[in-house]
Amino acid sequence: MTAPFYITTPIYYVNAKPHLGHTYTTIATDVARRYHDMLGAETFMLTGTDEHGDKIVKAAEKNGQSPREYADRISRLFAELWPELNIHCDHFIRTTDASHIAVVIDILQKIYDKGDIYYSEYEGLYCFGCERFFNERELVDGKCPDHGTPPDVIKESNYFFKMSRYQQWLIDSLTDNPDLIRPARYRNEVLSFLKEPLEDLCISRPKSRLQWGITLPFDDRYVTYVWFDALINYVSALGYPDGEHFKKFWPHVHHVVAKDILKPHGIYWPTMLKAAGIDAYKHLMVHGYWNVEDSKMSKSLGNVVDPIYLKETYSTDAIRYFLMREMVFGLDSSFSETSIINRINSDLANDLGNLFSRVLGMFHKYFKSTVPEFDPDAKSDFQLDLKSDAQTAISDFCKAMDNFEFHKALVAVWEYIGKMNKYVDVTAPWELAKKKEAKKQLDTVIGNLLEGLRVVSGLIYPVMPETAATMQKHLGMDAEKPFYRIREIREWPQIPPNQVLPKAVSLFPRIDPETILGPAASGETHEPAAPIEPEIGFEEFSRIDLRAATVLKAEKIPKADKLLKLEIDLGNHTRTIVAGIAKFYTPDELIGKSIVVLANLKPAKLMGVESKGMLLAAVEKNACSVAVLDREMPAGARLK
Repeated sequence: MTAPFYITTPIYYVNAKPHLGHTYTTIATDVARRYHDMLGAETFMLTGTDEHGDKIVKAAEKNGQSPREYADRISRLFAELWPELNIHCDHFIRTTDASHIAVVIDILQKIYDKGDIYYSEYEGLYCFGCERFFNERELVDGKCPDHGTPPDVIKESNYFFKMSRYQQWLIDSLTDNPDLIRPARYRNEVLSFLKEPLEDLCISRPKSRLQWGITLPFDDRYVTYVWFDALINYVSALGYPDGEHFKKFWPHVHHVVAKDILKPHGIYWPTMLKAAGIDAYKHLMVHGYWNVEDSKMSKSLGNVVDPIYLKETYSTDAIRYFLMREMVFGLDSSFSETSIINRINSDLANDLGNLFSRVLGMFHKYFKSTVPEFDPDAKSDFQLDLKSDAQTAISDFCKAMDNFEFHKALVAVWEYIGKMNKYVDVTAPWELAKKKEAKKQLDTVIGNLLEGLRVVSGLIYPVMPETAATMQKHLGMDAEKPFYRIREIREWPQIPPNQVLPKAVSLFPRIDPETILGPAASGETHEPAAPIEPEIGFEEFSRIDLRAATVLKAEKIPKADKLLKLEIDLGNHTRTIVAGIAKFYTPDELIGKSIVVLANLKPAKLMGVESKGMLLAAVEKNACSVAVLDREMPAGARLK
């Protein structure tokens, strides 16, 4: 039996409207939840808003509202946005909910009675933007690393949580359970922080300077520190301590957060849970930032991206696809509308959309819209097997999704789409349709292509649910019972024969960049192409040894922003080459690609790495495309 699956977003602070960063986290969480639905798990997804603290008071004052009025308004924006983006959450929690406040008070009292909260005077460096105290070693040039401002020195009496008591326990937990925080770089970051003595955590604010918060149950002169309040939402939403949802889902919880809140979730939260006698979470999944114009997106920089604008301009499914495909979970990624348009035109319109229209167009033309009967195990004269390739794609998809590698999951699907396009080209149904004796062959080819589209529709469901539903409708699948379960997707065939299918529709029309981004997007402002080099003779050209090579490994070279180190297979041996494409490709995007290399270039050392050969790529000022082979060729094959 598949275990339950509980997944959470951070609850979003209501000091600003929702933006692209919130959107990515919530879509990623929704995609993971939908995938576990496909596995047959009972799922529960939580999101919501964090509404207490000094920043909320200041934002409310700026808007001429009370903290409650302001929190209600911004929280509503978050709650109303998620359905617009096809995000389904099972519970939307607010830290001003009475049920949440009751659980915070209960846990505070429990930890206090245990002796893990004490009263003391403290003088420290306080950032009002972060609403927390900093250690000297956490500052960058004496400034808050997030806000770039010097913290204020504050001296006051407060309550403290004995977080230091649990330092060794946390180190042991991270050591014994390497998957507790993923990807591994963030677990290592927490362990690195824990090499220094862990200070106790100030968990109160005096009402003399802040009243908008939950009053401490053991001292009504203080309110609870916003992080100690907010983190508890993950258990209060399940009805801690006795709720059935808590008993069922908490042992299977996955938290999804951005890397800027790693410390509260990686250190504060597990130690709070331990002190309260609650088991730690199963996994903390940490993703990177979306950068706009080479800077982290933030309200203060004025570079936030409005998700409603994106939805209305490009469609919900297109945006969901772009965000999941463009970012490698755990790493930073760059956002631009040009990138969105390129993804839509290339991946969605050219690859998926054209395949869908092409196959269904031939189906309606050659079969008068009626699904043919065919033998799914018939031997092919074309040495291609879409059924077997589908099983490989499904397995690769599941492996990637299990690891939150959403981009790899989509790469697996698009590789299968590529194989389907190749299958069309090789089998040439238009030629088979001309020969009466080839009727069974044509039935098999079109039948396999329809089944392949069904597999694709199932695998894209977690990322593009609307597109999946449209495809399945036009493939004759039961609209009341979509075939989204992995076990059903694996079964081949599934489309009942002899039924009449509706005419195809265009899934993703191509976008003219100029209509959205203006004339500069048309390419007319590009620098002219470099002049052709002087002519050479065939004898000179024959000395250039170009080879097909398969990328086995790829990694960034430390302290070299532009360089990637590639280990390549040249057929009879492997070698290392260095390529200046790190600003355009992540290592994961290159592994497995069949590339073209200049094999007889003299070796050269770059940043201490010996490069034996050169990768070929088309390069412009702000663009790069690696030269790849469009058909399978053995590694080492010579280009002529």
